[in-house]
Amino acid sequence: MATDPPLVLDIDGTLTRPAGWGIDPRIFDPLHEWDAPVVIATGKAFPYPIALCHFLALPELVVAENGGIVYTGDAVSVTADRERAESVVESYRDAGYDLGWGPDDTVNRWRETELAISREQPLEPLREAATAHGLEVIDTGYAYHLKDPTVSKGEGVKTVAETVGIDLSTAVAVGDSINDVSTFEVVGRSFAVANADAAASEAADEVLEAAHADGTLAALERVRGGV
Repeated sequence: MATDPPLVLDIDGTLTRPAGWGIDPRIFDPLHEWDAPVVIATGKAFPYPIALCHFLALPELVVAENGGIVYTGDAVSVTADRERAESVVESYRDAGYDLGWGPDDTVNRWRETELAISREQPLEPLREAATAHGLEVIDTGYAYHLKDPTVSKGEGVKTVAETVGIDLSTAVAVGDSINDVSTFEVVGRSFAVANADAAASEAADEVLEAAHADGTLAALERVRGGV
């Protein structure tokens, strides 16, 4: 019987090094040894959290693309359509703007339900084009995500929980951005790391003193210790 609570974890800004780049290797052992389901809920494209679960040797319970793709270990659910996002990007490019990732654009190459735009690109023209096509733009601090407003990480987490039998009232979530707010709303306890944006900090039950993976590791120690 599991003694640890289920976890729902973001990646960027939450499992990354204190400087904000790359996965912090210190998270590998604690997550591999965690005695309860671990759900990875991220804005990244689907292959990234799957690869992370693979290298952590964790069951592949994944919410990707801000809820656009949900994987419960035996079935993939695609809850949004990239076609509308492509239409927005076409309008954005026609206005003279670019996604900002260069010709190969590995950021979006494997995305199926949304598109990400560099934060160095103009935001307001992107928002105007998104609104015209019934989409929204969220700023996660790492990119502008052009997405369907009807999907979210929180809804994806609920789908995973219902499918594999996780009691979300006992679950703990850690995140850093506005796209984690919907996750915080469906779990029993939530932490925002110290580098979190205002939306995540306000929505979390507690804001941690430490940033990035330092904060996440501190949260895991506390909940494992019953604090």
